[in-house]
Amino acid sequence: MAMTGVLKPGFAQVRVLDMEQALVHYRDRIGLNVVSTGDDGRVYLKAYDEFDRHSIILREADEAGLDVMAFKVQDDDVLKELEAKLVKEGMEVSHVPAGEQPGVGRRISFVAPTGHRFDLYADMELSDNGPETDNPDLWRTEPHGMKALRFDHCLLYGGDIDGAQRVFENALGFKTTEVIRQDDGLQIAVFLSCGMKAHDLAIVRNEEDGKLHHVSFNIEDWNSIRDAADIITKYDISLDIGPTRHGITRGQTIYFFDPSGNRNEVFAGGYSYYPGDPLRVWQMQEVGKGIFYYERQLNDRFMGVVT
Repeated sequence: MAMTGVLKPGFAQVRVLDMEQALVHYRDRIGLNVVSTGDDGRVYLKAYDEFDRHSIILREADEAGLDVMAFKVQDDDVLKELEAKLVKEGMEVSHVPAGEQPGVGRRISFVAPTGHRFDLYADMELSDNGPETDNPDLWRTEPHGMKALRFDHCLLYGGDIDGAQRVFENALGFKTTEVIRQDDGLQIAVFLSCGMKAHDLAIVRNEEDGKLHHVSFNIEDWNSIRDAADIITKYDISLDIGPTRHGITRGQTIYFFDPSGNRNEVFAGGYSYYPGDPLRVWQMQEVGKGIFYYERQLNDRFMGVVT
């Protein structure tokens, strides 16, 4: 599949209630590396297998949740083209100047019909501590904690998921890989990909807009999921569910909470998606199996707790 237009999830800026506690969680437990701390107190982190400068930003605030999710695009010409397409789809686009985050070029920003802010950018400095490229070892700095490889995706809750799906498909070129539908055809969830992954963004229908369900980090394999569970138990991290796997995406997973109540996931596997693949459809009566393939039922916490 040719990688053009939107390339990948770039970064997520997450609100946390206590920065010291959050750093222990994201740095020491999930295994991210601290890149820098800004004058405004924001902390920038990255996973060890990411080339770009940072992928997670923590901002201390009075309320947990997600400020923005951003996607990296091919180049500045594409950024201009996508802005025009967003405007054509009725989105109001604003501009964020280069340098608002260290090492990041100019960004365009819009609020999706679900109330979530998304940014697009073409330029970010490479990390001084990224993967090696000259006769490369598997890693430059020894992985730690849950050994997160990269920021993988977000799952978000909001009202107009059909409108958001339209914007991401028509303006940004995403493909819908899977959906959950009621018998009357109403979509309850959509899973969207900008490349060959099963999903880079998922959105679930919810009465309240702008909510975060989880931020997900890719790890290597099923054994790594087990090791993450060991860390969760060792350090009394609040567990949601898992280890288990999904029917939707086929990924292996474990869900847990940061000290501020933001849900995290570590995720391995999942199928490869190619343009032209048939849409996978889950009916509501099978949604338990779709979300948690082994348990075949949902828990109230997973469906109801968002930030």
